[in-house]
Amino acid sequence: MANSPGAQSTVGVLPGDDAAPEAVHASMTVLQAMELPIGFEVLPDGADFAARMSREEGTQLVIDTAERCDTVLFGSTNGQTPGVGYFRWGKQTFANVRPIKWRPGFRSPMAQPEGIDYIIVRENLEDLYAGIEGDLSEVAASGLADRPRFGGVSRTQVPGGFSHFAEAEGRYAIKYFTRANVERVAHFACRLAQQRKAEGYPGKLTCSAKTNVLSRTDGWFVEIAAEVASGYSDVEFESFIADDFARRLVASPHDLDVVLLPNLYGDIFSDEGAGTIGGLGLAPSGCFGEDWAYFESVHGTAPDIAGMHRINPTATMLSAVMMLHHLGHHDQASALESAIDAVYAEGQTLTPDQGGSASTEDFAQAVIDALP
Repeated sequence: MANSPGAQSTVGVLPGDDAAPEAVHASMTVLQAMELPIGFEVLPDGADFAARMSREEGTQLVIDTAERCDTVLFGSTNGQTPGVGYFRWGKQTFANVRPIKWRPGFRSPMAQPEGIDYIIVRENLEDLYAGIEGDLSEVAASGLADRPRFGGVSRTQVPGGFSHFAEAEGRYAIKYFTRANVERVAHFACRLAQQRKAEGYPGKLTCSAKTNVLSRTDGWFVEIAAEVASGYSDVEFESFIADDFARRLVASPHDLDVVLLPNLYGDIFSDEGAGTIGGLGLAPSGCFGEDWAYFESVHGTAPDIAGMHRINPTATMLSAVMMLHHLGHHDQASALESAIDAVYAEGQTLTPDQGGSASTEDFAQAVIDALP
């Protein structure tokens, strides 16, 4: 639930781990320079958590912050920053929104990146990310190994049966979806397509999964999405098999508007989409529930450049733009986005991943200088 414009908001800030705090702290200098009607509660970096308090105390601090604040701006974690799983499963933020938009000055590997502008909505709670794993012997004991395999081949049609389930050392992971959760993320994606149509975009929803192999899970996900979309007469719906969709992300990204994907594919394909516009350092995201949301860059903690002050803070700043819109501060969000665009268009103060030599802090200062 977004705040009304101009209202005083409270934002919790988790800098995260490795190089992520450098991007977050640089972004905070920009937000503080804007003199926003927002109170910020900045928590320790991951290393400080470990040094100052027990895991249990740190986890509780993060949870208390989430409950007390309107939203959270989060860097990224390697597991050292505690409690962040609560933002997703505890707060039921079921829709991970990942915009893919090329801007002049972005160092894209594409021949014609101009006009790439779509949003991936990733289901955020289910699929393989539920983390239900175990030893393969448990599957054999359940009797599931005796069910027909892909193509209808049964155990009796294979010499020796599928004995590897019972005899071989192995592991399994469970992919699952529930109708209620798929329906609500599909409604979310359809409403987003309607919103974008009102802004001049096509108002099209594209859904993809490995439907030709996993018909009872991935196929069901797409079927439910199609059912939901049929209730939105102003939203066009289409679907593609995952491997074909991977090709389309590179061959025809300009055809996309809003994309709905299961959890695993959404994570992978959004990284591919970020690559087409210039890299993960440019990719923001927000995770939305029924009445709460948090915002974070798509990239990880970048441990290989930690302490070098060369991480690109653009993804974190654009996540803050999404956060400001969510909180109802639309004019300020537009001002920040315009300043970021101006720095890239000018092209003189860019970080190394974008072909420049500026530090993280230099880029932040350039954004401050470009603010209206």
